[in-house]
Order: sequence, then structure tokens, then C-alpha cells
Amino acid sequence: MSLIHPSAVIEDGAVLGSNVSVGPFAYIGSKVKIGDNTTVASHAVIEGKTTIGKNNRIFPHSAVGTIPQDLKFDGEDVELIIGDNNTIREFTLLNPGTKGGGSITRIGNRNLLMGYVHLGHDVILGDHCILANGATLAGHVELGNHVVIGGLTPIHQFVHIGDYAMVGGASALSQDIPPFCLAEGNRAVLRGLNLTGIRRSMERDEINALKSAYKALFEEGNPLQEVVETLHASSTSEKVRSLCDFIKTSKRGIPFTRNK
Repeated sequence: MSLIHPSAVIEDGAVLGSNVSVGPFAYIGSKVKIGDNTTVASHAVIEGKTTIGKNNRIFPHSAVGTIPQDLKFDGEDVELIIGDNNTIREFTLLNPGTKGGGSITRIGNRNLLMGYVHLGHDVILGDHCILANGATLAGHVELGNHVVIGGLTPIHQFVHIGDYAMVGGASALSQDIPPFCLAEGNRAVLRGLNLTGIRRSMERDEINALKSAYKALFEEGNPLQEVVETLHASSTSEKVRSLCDFIKTSKRGIPFTRNK
């Protein structure tokens, strides 16, 4: 049984699962689908072709599924898909995809989007990510799993950020950040491994292998692509090979500087 406040507006055609709560003055459009046990707080707006999974919490004044901020958008059939167990805090802005980017913006499971976070069109967000207040992702940005973005940090279009990476607060990122790495600054550059993040889920041997790989890749003087090929061929660590694969396929480049 759902709990719908009398002042909420739910258009004909919207599909709400069981035990969905909708607060005062919230608006839910006709193409919206909301899964079981999801809470939509007061004054939230959910519209467009938006599918929301189970056990999500959507806080007041969120704008979910409103049309892309792209001047090329001309009313195409585009979509926003949100997984399960996400927390979407106040004044977040989540846009669907565009025809030029695959038509889908996709958010995974168990993510925390703090206040005033913006996810632009065609963004792909993995699982267990934390985006602090005011983090802003432009169109076509892709984040892996367990990524942390600090507050007031903008991410440039088409940037790719790997699993377990972290970008510090008040940074400005315009290039790709490999998995397991920490970046900060304006413009953001690599500062080392995200040791706080990876220690929560990796054994010491894996961390030591990543430390050695990071030193060879970004601190010593050999050409990056040569080191990548050598490490990928010689390392027995799945994490190191994943790091090398990311660098090989990066389209925007990796922001790092060597002291030597």
C-alpha cells in the first residue's frame, strides 16, 4: 500500500510499486515508474521517461528526469534509469540521455548524491559512489564503482573515472582518472593512490602491487605507454592489469606530472 499526500500530483500512466511514499506538493509525470519502498519527499519533481528502482530515497526539491540541458535536444525518446537503494538529496538535478549519446542516463545501486549534485545527459554512474555537495558531472561522463567526488567539483564532458578513484573537493577535472587513484587541484592531477578507499576492500598484496605499478607508471621517467605494455604483460595482479587497460583505452588522457 502506498502513502500519497493529497496535495501530490501523480499523472495518469505513472506506475508506483508497493509501499511508495509521495510527500506534499510532489509531482510525478505520466511516464514515470517507481519501485517498491521508495520515498519521494515534498516538492520533488520526477518526470520524463524515468524508471526508479526499489528502496530509493528522493529528498525535497529534487528535479529528476527533466529534459537534457542540451540545445540539440528536440523532444526525442530519451530515458533516465535509476537502480536500487540510492539516496538523492535536496536540489539534485538528474537529466536523461540524448540521441547523440545513446539516449540513456544510467545510475546504479547504493549511491549517495548529496545536495545540489548535477548529473548531466548520458552520464553513466556505477554502484556505491559518493558525490558530495555541489559535484557537477557534465554530459557523457562515466564513473565506475566506489568512486568518490568531493564537493564543488566539476567534471568535464566525456571524462571517465575508474573504480575506487577519488577526486578531491573544489577540484576541476578535465581528463580521465584511472582506477584506484586520487586526484585533486585545478586542473586536477594525480596525487597518488586512493589508499583510504582501496584499503577497505583489498588485501595487502594487491595494494603493494598497485603501489609498485603506480610508481612505475607515473613517478619514474619511462614513457607511459611503454610501461603500460610491460606491466600488463608481466603482472599477475588483476588490479594492475585493470589499471593498465584503463590507461590504454583513455581518450582524454591521464593528468599527471613527474618530479624528475
